[in-house]
Amino acid sequence: MATSTTRPAVSRVLVAGASIAGPALAHWLARAGVDVVLLERAERLRDEGHNIDVRGAGREVLRRMGLEQEVLANTTGEAGTRFVDERGRTMGAFPASTSATGGPTAEVEVLRGRLSRLLLDSCTGLPGTVEVRFGEQVADVHEDADGVDVQLASGARERVDLVVLAEGLRSRTRDRVFGLERGEHVRELGMYFAYLAVPREPGDDDWWTFQLLGRGRSAHLRPDDVGSTRGLLAFRADVPGLDQLEPAAQSAVLRRVFTGAGPAAERLAAATAEHPFYFEAIGQARMPRWSQGRVVLAGDTAHCASPMSGMSTTLALVGTHVLAGELTRPGASLEGALQAYERRVRPVVDAAQKLPPGTPAVGNPRSTAAIRVIGAVVGLAASRPVQRLRLGERLISPPADVELPRYEHLAA
Repeated sequence: MATSTTRPAVSRVLVAGASIAGPALAHWLARAGVDVVLLERAERLRDEGHNIDVRGAGREVLRRMGLEQEVLANTTGEAGTRFVDERGRTMGAFPASTSATGGPTAEVEVLRGRLSRLLLDSCTGLPGTVEVRFGEQVADVHEDADGVDVQLASGARERVDLVVLAEGLRSRTRDRVFGLERGEHVRELGMYFAYLAVPREPGDDDWWTFQLLGRGRSAHLRPDDVGSTRGLLAFRADVPGLDQLEPAAQSAVLRRVFTGAGPAAERLAAATAEHPFYFEAIGQARMPRWSQGRVVLAGDTAHCASPMSGMSTTLALVGTHVLAGELTRPGASLEGALQAYERRVRPVVDAAQKLPPGTPAVGNPRSTAAIRVIGAVVGLAASRPVQRLRLGERLISPPADVELPRYEHLAA
């Protein structure tokens, strides 16, 4: 797969997936003069989505893109995180962090769809072109020594130097191209999440309310900047396949699981019968390699750390910056670039995938006694002396402060 060093390793790339990793990679490739075809299987850019945070090295990537201030101007305004027991009593509260790395509420909290749109908008006016095609996906790939022939679901064909799959944790294209069984190399965490937006009520405030409910359940209310409240229902279950059910059946499961769980949980569960929601099984991608020939994985498709890590978005930004930097480095070969990408990013991923001890049980305990123990720990971490030293913030912050390589050829 060696590529001559007399020409760039890639000049035309097809990227599948337009959430976070896909548009971020397209930006960096186009900045280096590479032409990109960006596919999204949805019919439009999905503006929906829950609150996500960007930390540490992810903030530095936004800064290098020239997007940091624009993203900061589009945050949700979340004031901090409040941990609440099953009776609604506050166990501890952590104001929003003012650092690039610390705290459960980061300085950058933004709706996923908003960040996706900002990244996509940043792809205009660059030396390379970015052609976005909605309602399209990869059907098949055939590669040879000089490139890849890509068959698209619409029947169209593309000839490119490289295919990048950034379709999410459960990418079927990845499984097909890499010859995997469904779910192979996905570490299931025994959790289901349901995300939705509900009308804002007078009692809703600008804090993330994280309520532990017992029986392996939790309910979350978070502010957004569009006049609604973002809700999340989480529950532990060893029953596989609930994410494959029809939405009506998933709503029924949620209403049954959260019956008697209190006003916030029952409000959200009932709302799933009337409002759109996204239901997923939580897991991590544990791929032994991220490339095969002229196909490479990026974002959650390569290394999803799970929402409980607080690092998936940061990993997507860091990983795609490194991938683009290595692919467009002067004199680089394609094979060498893909090896360097994995060599540089894999240690960061390994650290992020090491979830805090007891996860997911610590955030979704089964017993009242466990809630009391967690409450005592949270209360101590949130106390003034501990917060003054920022020890509590360090205890619950993901490992986001990593050193990024410099790519002078991608500098603005």
